[in-house]
Amino acid sequence: MRGVIMRTAGDVRMEERDDPKIIDSTDAIIRLTATCICGSDLWPYRGIEPVDHTAMGHEYAGVIEEVGDDVRNVKVGDFVVGSFVISDNTCEICRAGYQSGCVHREFVAQTVGTQAEKARIPHADGTLVPTPGQPDPELIPSLLAASDVLGTGWFGAVAAEAGPGKTVAVVGDGAVGLMAVLAAEQLGAERIIAMSRHPERQKLARFYGATDIVEERGDAGVAKIKELTGGLGAHSVVEAVGTQESTMQAIGATRPGGHMGFVGVNYDVTIQGIDLFFAGIHLHGGPAPVRRFLPDLIQLIWEGKIDPGKVFDLTLPLDQAAEGYKAMDERRATKVLLTL
Repeated sequence: MRGVIMRTAGDVRMEERDDPKIIDSTDAIIRLTATCICGSDLWPYRGIEPVDHTAMGHEYAGVIEEVGDDVRNVKVGDFVVGSFVISDNTCEICRAGYQSGCVHREFVAQTVGTQAEKARIPHADGTLVPTPGQPDPELIPSLLAASDVLGTGWFGAVAAEAGPGKTVAVVGDGAVGLMAVLAAEQLGAERIIAMSRHPERQKLARFYGATDIVEERGDAGVAKIKELTGGLGAHSVVEAVGTQESTMQAIGATRPGGHMGFVGVNYDVTIQGIDLFFAGIHLHGGPAPVRRFLPDLIQLIWEGKIDPGKVFDLTLPLDQAAEGYKAMDERRATKVLLTL
């Protein structure tokens, strides 16, 4: 089969890979219908994470071709969406709603590699969720978004305790940040402030429910949020970037006693203890337990109540993945859909 390999930083190629095979009795083999490039895939692309002839991709949706003998919850022919983290969905951590910390956790990124024609998914019963039927083609981008960015943005909003009567600020206008805006709106937030300098992303943020746009960053961004909230700061802040500046901006924008959900992969972020101490806020985040939200998100998509697929603003065939990486690295695209 064909699959995307990153040989070294910045060197993305389509190569022939062995077809996946059932190894454990809990495995499933999926023929992917669509896959995509994630903002976190840019970390190895930019040399921030190590990479060496690595199979890329961790977002996926498709049709099951084969299952192991012990798979019970999904069957051959099912259209399924899976989380970017493998989980058994039965351990104590999973039952508490944190499948991304499962005792059998395995990250799909740089191991399974779903920017490919097929993929082997371990712990299929705990990781995959079937759709109510075979989806119409126009639903597939939205279902694919549920595999990571939608679920991650949703977790960011939940971790920030977005809800009725709350003012929510979202730091980051990438795919995850835009999905956090969508989630905050669905969770009933009264006011949603999207922080963005990008006209096209501002437009999409408005579509998903943003009531205000703030273009300022850093200390100026914090000051603007406080100006909009009577000097108090937002009740709920979602940090969806992972840089030093965005993290401190998110902390500063959260009112005392407020909640900050952090879902940006944060490399080289240092928080001074005294700054955190006097902020007096709740912090909750990390790798999103997407599997917790998948059944409900799939149903919302199926019923046409949300349209996260609009976050894909560039569609390319799988064999042009290298151009997709370049477009996202240069911020010419928010998120790239790869067709098969």
